[in-house]
Amino acid sequence: METKKKGGFSSSIGFVLSAAGSAVGVGNIWRFPYLAAQDGGGLFLLVYLGLVLTFGFTLLATDIALGRRTGKNALNVFGSLHPKWGFLGKMTFLVPAIIMTYYSVIGGWITKYMVVYLTGQGMAAAQDGYFTSFITSKASPIVFMLLFLAVTAFVVYSGVEEGIERFSKLVMPGLIFLIIGIAVFSLTLKNTDAAGTVRTGLKGLAVYLIPDLTGLTFSRFLKILLDAMSQLFFSLSVSMGIMITYGSYVKKDVNLNRSISQIELFDTGVALLAGMMIIPAVYVFSGTEGMAQGPSLMFVSLPKVFDAMGGVGIVVGIAFFVMVAVAALTSCVSVMETLVANCMELFHAPRKKTSLVIGMLSAVSAVVICLGYNVLYFEFPLPNGQTGQLLDVMDYASNSFLLPLICLLTCIFAGWVIQPDWIVEEMETGGYTFRRKKIYAVIIRYIAPVLMTVIFLQSAGCLR
Repeated sequence: METKKKGGFSSSIGFVLSAAGSAVGVGNIWRFPYLAAQDGGGLFLLVYLGLVLTFGFTLLATDIALGRRTGKNALNVFGSLHPKWGFLGKMTFLVPAIIMTYYSVIGGWITKYMVVYLTGQGMAAAQDGYFTSFITSKASPIVFMLLFLAVTAFVVYSGVEEGIERFSKLVMPGLIFLIIGIAVFSLTLKNTDAAGTVRTGLKGLAVYLIPDLTGLTFSRFLKILLDAMSQLFFSLSVSMGIMITYGSYVKKDVNLNRSISQIELFDTGVALLAGMMIIPAVYVFSGTEGMAQGPSLMFVSLPKVFDAMGGVGIVVGIAFFVMVAVAALTSCVSVMETLVANCMELFHAPRKKTSLVIGMLSAVSAVVICLGYNVLYFEFPLPNGQTGQLLDVMDYASNSFLLPLICLLTCIFAGWVIQPDWIVEEMETGGYTFRRKKIYAVIIRYIAPVLMTVIFLQSAGCLR
């Protein structure tokens, strides 16, 4: 017997802002800028934009159409359409379950930095070893993680319309405003280093936007392509059940074509602005060397940049970490909502009780991840050639291994099992026209499976 839905989005804009809130997260503001910096600036941007307009729309359309047409969440949607494909729903359920173990830990780190800047301690955050000292301490990371997780659980506990939709409508406009404001400010920066070299924000913008073709080879271009593709589904929240769940809450009179295009616009616009916000500022005070810091850019390099700005850096630091905290929260809400929605269907349990149970389980697992930097510390060689701690292992399992595999299987399912016309029919429900249906069919059946196979093999360590 099908479980009755426990709510839905009240409007198209509510759906778009909620889905955009899921897509616009730490991946846009933290991961996108450092990938752009290391992958040739404008060259990475061109590749990424091309993928968004083709693969991005294809993957989003597939997930959202699956959810809306069946009215089911990711755990049951595949098995309801073909009994032999029920395993894919279970695999999809695993991704948010694994992500939830560590996303609130990262959210806690961001919350810590937000509090540090709000209390006027930004100078301390710029000191060498500050971040390492914080994450290796036994109590502080757990406290801030629990604070972040409590807010996340409260939003999900409040429901779809009263919780997720209302929260997204409230915070998303402010988030966009903050990003634009800091991005514009970054372009006005100017600094002269000890050697007398003058660097400006506009020069940093040129480094960000102008394609760098120096030493470009086929293997390097393939790496940029794979980085852009991995960023795409990391950013758009596809193939992890989130957009299937949100799709199941969308009313039939909503124009999915327009809504998906708006989600793409929000997500890509925020990613591009994040690069314009971070890369020029880092370039002005740290040069190209500072831009090469990679994943440590947010917690190590940027506090040093804010400190170098002087008094205004405190204000910018506050605005930045408030903005990142909001972005992390909207994404974490979508991950927890997917788990809650699936468990509501699985156990026929009410939302409030399910939210509390998932919240407590998430807290326990996140405490274990926090302890992975001290009591439970170990170093583990990963198949992609990197070495990681407990958080890195969970991140690899979800984002580098399961995501490309699930995306590959979903493309095969949509392209060859239920056929593209099944998705097209849902996209055209309400008399709307799916103008990209021909390119959708080609990508979902032929191009996406090939590219996903390459990405999966690379992540599994088979291609180096």
